Amino acid sequence: MRHTLLQRGLIGILMGGLLSGTAQARTLETAYGDVEVADNPVRVVTLYEGALDAALAAGVTPVGAVTTRGGDNVAQYVTDYLSANELKHPEIVGVVREINIEAVLAQQPDLILAAAQLPEEQYQLLSQIAPTVVPHTQPLAADNWEAEARLFGQALNQEEAIDEAISAVDQRVDAMSDAVAEADVGSNAYLVRWMPGGPMVMSENLIATGLLERVGLDVQGGELIGERGVHSDVLSLENLSQVDGDWLFLATLNDDGQAALDSAKQSAAFNRLNVVQNERVVLVNGQLWSSANGPLAAQAILDDIENALLP
Repeated sequence: MRHTLLQRGLIGILMGGLLSGTAQARTLETAYGDVEVADNPVRVVTLYEGALDAALAAGVTPVGAVTTRGGDNVAQYVTDYLSANELKHPEIVGVVREINIEAVLAQQPDLILAAAQLPEEQYQLLSQIAPTVVPHTQPLAADNWEAEARLFGQALNQEEAIDEAISAVDQRVDAMSDAVAEADVGSNAYLVRWMPGGPMVMSENLIATGLLERVGLDVQGGELIGERGVHSDVLSLENLSQVDGDWLFLATLNDDGQAALDSAKQSAAFNRLNVVQNERVVLVNGQLWSSANGPLAAQAILDDIENALLP
């Protein structure tokens, strides 16, 4: 309790300094009501991978961010983007499910971008540090990333940049779908994330599976997921035939998952799959393919799809 009160006291002191410098403000509709944000926020902290992605796509480099799922830093595709563009890496202010409030406070943000799942208790605390933008919760859908990116673009006063980034994805998808149709590379695919306990089929409502659908592949496995929403239960090796299609996009999140996959590759059950024998198993980054969101993630996923289907 004493620690919490101390935090709130520090926040109250900092809040006055932060808000005193606020110039013109705009009002955004968010999950926790209307939020006033500065016209041109400079010190932005992102507490969600999709927010970090959208900010970078909008030309804004956040000063703080959370780690990617299953990792100890931001996603590799983000690291690659930062390095390629000679941008400063954001300070880590927590992990996906645990935000370090003191680390956020230390960055002295004038805007915080968070995930739709941010609990109200955390929102109330964060909003005392800086205006905090939380998207409305939506049913799981492959195109949710677009609405979230547009909201974050509005918060950053960079709507045009986000529109251009989304349009670039759309144009590339259209071109790739034409090329895939001409190449006749097959008609269906599964996305599987291999965990230490075994493989799980991922939903067709993720950004990655949505892009597979848009370029012309019918993503399978919905019947295995049911009401779980994001992924199926872990499949046994004996049931691997349930993911035997034209293409198998296979993801891991960490070293433990990779070790389990490496072991499974030695099994007869894995090697008897038609997709294995046809050499159409595509190893992909699990952080990108099953956790990331945003225009930059979409382009990185399309890179993988293009390399696999249209080499």
